[in-house]
Amino acid sequence: MTAPLTWVVGAGGLLGQHVVAALDGRAPRFAAPPIPWSEPERARAVLADAAASFVGKAGDQPWQVIWCAGAGVTGTSKEDLDNELAALSAALEGLGGGPRGAVFFASSAGGVYAGVGFPPYTEVSPVRPLAPYGFAKLEAERIVTDWAMRTGTSALIGRIANIYGPGQNLDKPQGLVSQLCASFLKRRASHIWSSLDTLRDYVFVADCAELVLDALDRLRAETSDRPQVVTKIFASGRSMSIASVIGELRLVFRRRPLIVLGASPTSAMQARDLSMHSLVWPELDRRSWTPFTVGAMRTLDDLRRQD
Repeated sequence: MTAPLTWVVGAGGLLGQHVVAALDGRAPRFAAPPIPWSEPERARAVLADAAASFVGKAGDQPWQVIWCAGAGVTGTSKEDLDNELAALSAALEGLGGGPRGAVFFASSAGGVYAGVGFPPYTEVSPVRPLAPYGFAKLEAERIVTDWAMRTGTSALIGRIANIYGPGQNLDKPQGLVSQLCASFLKRRASHIWSSLDTLRDYVFVADCAELVLDALDRLRAETSDRPQVVTKIFASGRSMSIASVIGELRLVFRRRPLIVLGASPTSAMQARDLSMHSLVWPELDRRSWTPFTVGAMRTLDDLRRQD
């Protein structure tokens, strides 16, 4: 099978960086122009032009777009989320679509399942967002699905658990592991706004990147003669409480992290238990996941090199 020309949208983000690294030697990468995300209208125009250029460069060869872009978090405004949706639509329309192509969209398992209340979650669980962020992710899934069905292009919706690892943007109010590591290095207390018994599925980002590429290979193999849309949860199937995370980090730091507990207006939008596992292509999930302490140490080492 010919390796597809690949465009990673959001290559500078946490997942995007690691997808780019995982592509090395595996598939050719499209050199896309920088996207001016802070200028929404211009970003849409650049994305549409880049999409057309990308498809033109692929020619008669297979291609795939891996959409990892998105600066939204639970407290992001609806206006900013709407701009992200418009950017996604502009890129898809620029692609045109067709059976040679495939698109991966990085959605949020936590965002779409937050209000369901019956864990563990699978792909057949109902969805019930609690925040505009979750509703925006569902709308993005619908946009990708509608476009794929209209254009005859295969698409993979990846509902991703809590990824962590080197490259986290510390300016965003998310990324518990990275925030705790950064606070440790700066010798300051970390503020935690959720209950210590809050359960999340923590996936080392390099593992998630490899799984994305493996799942896209599977998608193309299964849909070569009949394009379809597949939704898959990207999770390790093992949940940890925040208390357990702190305990594991104590081993990494060799001292107890300084923690300040508090409440936040967005706390009500967070589910206590987001345990999950995938029923779709489960054989892809039977892999050697990076142990949490190893992933945390790599995260800490990366932040230490940046100081």
